[in-house]
Amino acid sequence: MTAEDEDTTWLIELESALLDGCSAQEINLITKGKKIPDSLRADVWLLCLNCQDSGNQLLLFDEIFDLANQNELRDDVKKFVKKLDNDDDEKLSVISDIESIITFYCKSKSINYSCNNGLVEILYPLLSLKLPRSDTYNLFEMILKLYIPNGCVPNGVPFHILRLIIQYHDPELCSFLDTKRITPEQYCMPWLRSLFAGTCNLEVVLFMWDLYFQRSDPFFIFFLCLIMIINAREQLLQMKDEDKTTIIETLRKMPGDLEANDVSDFCSLAHYYSLKTPVSFREDVLEVLFSESGLEINSKLYSQALCLPLAVHELIESATVDAVDSDTVKFFLVDCRPAEQYNAGHLSTAFHLDCNLMLQEPNAFNTAVQGLLNAQRQALAAGSLAAGEHLCFVGSGRTEEDSYAHMVVASFLKRNIKHVSMLDGGFVAIHDYFGPHMTDCLEDHNPATCLVCAPNNNNLGKEVRKSKRRDNIPAIQLFSKLSSAMKAKSQEVKGKLIEYIVNPNSAANISEWHVSATDRKENRYRNVPPVFSINDEEEDDYSDMRRDAVSSEMMDEVIDVQSFLKNPNVIDSFQCQEVLYNGHMYDSYLVITETHLIILREIPNKKGQAKVLSRRLLSTIVKITAKKRHPELITFKYGVPDGDNLLIKDMDRFLIPNASLATKVVSNQIVTQLDNKL
Repeated sequence: MTAEDEDTTWLIELESALLDGCSAQEINLITKGKKIPDSLRADVWLLCLNCQDSGNQLLLFDEIFDLANQNELRDDVKKFVKKLDNDDDEKLSVISDIESIITFYCKSKSINYSCNNGLVEILYPLLSLKLPRSDTYNLFEMILKLYIPNGCVPNGVPFHILRLIIQYHDPELCSFLDTKRITPEQYCMPWLRSLFAGTCNLEVVLFMWDLYFQRSDPFFIFFLCLIMIINAREQLLQMKDEDKTTIIETLRKMPGDLEANDVSDFCSLAHYYSLKTPVSFREDVLEVLFSESGLEINSKLYSQALCLPLAVHELIESATVDAVDSDTVKFFLVDCRPAEQYNAGHLSTAFHLDCNLMLQEPNAFNTAVQGLLNAQRQALAAGSLAAGEHLCFVGSGRTEEDSYAHMVVASFLKRNIKHVSMLDGGFVAIHDYFGPHMTDCLEDHNPATCLVCAPNNNNLGKEVRKSKRRDNIPAIQLFSKLSSAMKAKSQEVKGKLIEYIVNPNSAANISEWHVSATDRKENRYRNVPPVFSINDEEEDDYSDMRRDAVSSEMMDEVIDVQSFLKNPNVIDSFQCQEVLYNGHMYDSYLVITETHLIILREIPNKKGQAKVLSRRLLSTIVKITAKKRHPELITFKYGVPDGDNLLIKDMDRFLIPNASLATKVVSNQIVTQLDNKL
């Protein structure tokens, strides 16, 4: 089948699916991120928004335009339509349709029209579909109901939520904006109120909404906003000497620079970040933000939150999911309770960081933090069950001690450490989650000294919230087994931690504390040199260890890209984006020579120049993997022989537009290298 035939085949499949009354998910599988043709867009949107059988609600409109601020609405519509390229007759028709639809909507919902609330902007992409006015109204109503967050007002909940998401993925940028006293509502109010229709050109909005409505995920708007902000992080951080107004105006205008060719990548990146964000964070607010239930939410829960809150069920259940086969976020658990509470019961996978150390022994605390980060890297490299790219801090659930735990979390955020969350409800939530199984699932649990079992030992803080009880048998069985296995190692672990704090540079401390390098090894063929494999079904835990291994001399090597690529040793090269484990992406080049895979990182504001990030021997590549859902996201694993196994030492990850060709060139060259050796 030719490429041209494939281009038409998906359209035929889409037309057939629409006639059969398919679901939004089925449309998504057919289109695979392609732009919907103008001729089919209306049918796709009507189906995705469940408007096909809504009828003509405008029959109930009495055609009386008597809103309290009707003149304000009419003026806003005229101002908006004046910007359009339509001829005068069409403009009159557009003015009439917009005013009628908004007037009826406000009267039927018993709400007042207010300037800049996004209603006019949302209607314009819908009017471009040239549907009957009744269908336009039905689409308009469903978009407002399903996709526009409630509370898009000054100091509204959506903006506090967005700030927490920005902080989770980029605490440095969040801190910069906080220092400038810039809050999301000051620049992204129009983004949320109009789904970017008020800030992007029509072609961009149509393509973006094509992809948005197929996802059926109203929370996705927050990740689109996140990408818009993170994409400009370097520009923003360089504006430290600019005034607040200039920075806000720069942020406001960013969506206007988006072009139709960027939309697919824009949404793909937003999807990538959504996979790297704890799901439970949105569960409690989803109904409040995107429904007409009238429920109110305490904005202080989010405006005063130190960091992103995590539900106990996600923390526990994530430990039962194999990271190789799932997009599930994995957590490295940090128990911040005082030592006496930790010793009365804790999860076997938890790293203990006594919050009292921060005030009592600051030097020891700083050393312990470095030990914690090292342990996290080693756990990731070993593939241990305790491993996780994301840090989750556990307090006691008691008001007094948690104030110290909050200080610990704040210190990590101040270090610009990404993916920091805090368990909602603290240890009390873990205790309640396991219920009658707690003795089997918690290590060293002592009912006599456990403050949850014996609250009379000290009054529990009033702010503890009851956790959601879930009878998750796999999680309970797992932690029951882990607890038994870990008890035998607990004294050894504690001894190593004490030794590390006292003498962090000791040779004995090169190895990890509570994870072993033997926990994760790749099987190796017998009597064969290191081999590589390409696997499109894996999603690997990813650590950014190479950043620590790159020498300063190599990072200082600046080259002219075009001259470098003309070197006779270069077999091929591919433009790509390097993806760090924290989500940051850098424009880069993969350069394949006869013996090496060379990574070049482009230098911002220096066109044509790049830094040599690393030179990897092709012989050290033992595995090349791609995600099922994102075949363009390629991971190169580097390893060494270890008996009959391969020990994975490091890895790099890239977004490569032409990933299949790139991996083919690399693998062919590795085979050539192996043939030469044999």
